[in-house]
Amino acid sequence: MNIQVEANHQQTIGAAPLAMTRVKICGISNVEDALAAIDAGAWALGFNFYRGSARYLTPHRARRIIEQLPSSVLSVGVFVNQESPTSVAQMIDESGIGAAQLHGDESHAFCHALGQYKIIKALRVGRGFMTEQAAEYLTDYILLDAFCEQARGGTGKTFDWAVARRVRDCVPKLILAGGLTVENVEAAIKAVDPYAVDVCSGVELAPGRKEHHLMRAFVNAAQRKWLESEAAATQ
Repeated sequence: MNIQVEANHQQTIGAAPLAMTRVKICGISNVEDALAAIDAGAWALGFNFYRGSARYLTPHRARRIIEQLPSSVLSVGVFVNQESPTSVAQMIDESGIGAAQLHGDESHAFCHALGQYKIIKALRVGRGFMTEQAAEYLTDYILLDAFCEQARGGTGKTFDWAVARRVRDCVPKLILAGGLTVENVEAAIKAVDPYAVDVCSGVELAPGRKEHHLMRAFVNAAQRKWLESEAAATQ
């Protein structure tokens, strides 16, 4: 089983370091898909606790899946506009997730109140988005997704990667989401150089049902340049 770890692997080609781009696979709803994602090389798995999502599952159901996974994989709960930080904390503890992804309109104070947990703040990039918005959040990660009126994530929509590149230069760790697929993830990584990429609908048969060969192909595409550099270094 190919389990990635948190260490920031780097390989130097000439004078330029090449970092391994991690892969987060979101919208996991069953243990078979979770294990297949890990086997494919996923760094993190996302479980959607937003009742408005077609991929929604309860914290209790998520715990039953997470308990069967290796601890080296980061389990992430996705929340959208929960009524309070306390309610998020309760669901974190109930589910056993390792990080909370706040994918709504949560304020800086809301995020700060959850400072004892690992936090991913998701921001949707649409008309009028300012780079400074991302820099103001003092969270472990910033995730950028495409803006959509009808849904919060998992829409298959992309956005201008030049915006993501500017954000990447002013936040500690950027996770790039938004319409990523096997076909475009290499180009996205080349344009943005994110810490990680996030895929959901791009590896699905239907909402909440993953296509296992697509997950493996996605991870391979996301890490192809790094794997090539590793292979070259051993020759």
